[in-house]
Amino acid sequence: MEKPADLSGRTVAIPETRELDVFARMLEERGAITLRCPLVAIHDTPEAAPVEAWLRRFSDGGCDDLILLTGEGLRRLVGFARRAGLELAFVARLGAVRKITRGPKPARALRELGLSVDLPAATPTTKGVIATLSPLALAGRRIAVQLYPDHTHEELLGFLAGAGAIADPVTPYVYASATEDGRVADLIESLAAGVVDIIAFTSAPQVRRLIAVAEARGIAGQLRQGLALTRIAAVGPVVTGELTKFGARVEIVPKERFFMKPLINAMIEAAGR
Repeated sequence: MEKPADLSGRTVAIPETRELDVFARMLEERGAITLRCPLVAIHDTPEAAPVEAWLRRFSDGGCDDLILLTGEGLRRLVGFARRAGLELAFVARLGAVRKITRGPKPARALRELGLSVDLPAATPTTKGVIATLSPLALAGRRIAVQLYPDHTHEELLGFLAGAGAIADPVTPYVYASATEDGRVADLIESLAAGVVDIIAFTSAPQVRRLIAVAEARGIAGQLRQGLALTRIAAVGPVVTGELTKFGARVEIVPKERFFMKPLINAMIEAAGR
């Protein structure tokens, strides 16, 4: 008998944190049994002074362009601006500069402010941002860059320096563990026991956190075994790359538009095979 082309009866592990309830509800509406294990929490950076100084420079006209790598980053910057009494000036300047986004999440965060993207990246990766900017004359342009933690960003910042641009980076948030190591280990045990049909990763930090706990507890082999038994879904090429480095085989990736709904559609398509 042909398998149903939905997720009925399938157990899907979701390491998502920021939009956990949204993602779980979307999966459950398609019949999935969700196993929730948020791996990464996000907090404002404890070093507020550099962020506020960056906001003042930006709001005072200190940049021509702004590169937004994450939606979370823009929302955190708005929060810092609000607390510093700079929100109106910051949003006004956002409307005036050229805005370059890496993917749909920063574009969505701009829309929440009534603003739109000027230059979306060719693909929602750092390489996509670079490819989009490469044909442009950047020499002498002052470019604000919203970065995210747990990454060096040497490739992007190196490209801007090589193009003659003057980069002004800011990292407004930090990652912290959202669950105790024991809960992460429980997820690994479930994977190794073969009780999970699909695990759906939506960010690279989720992958790194899972691997870090496995290695710290001496159960990296068990994690590899569990991932080999489980169909792996990844929201896009960056997440796929992190899993591939660990030796995991990613079977399910959206063909384009790398965010949750296309990921679920790809999962439903794969479930019918």
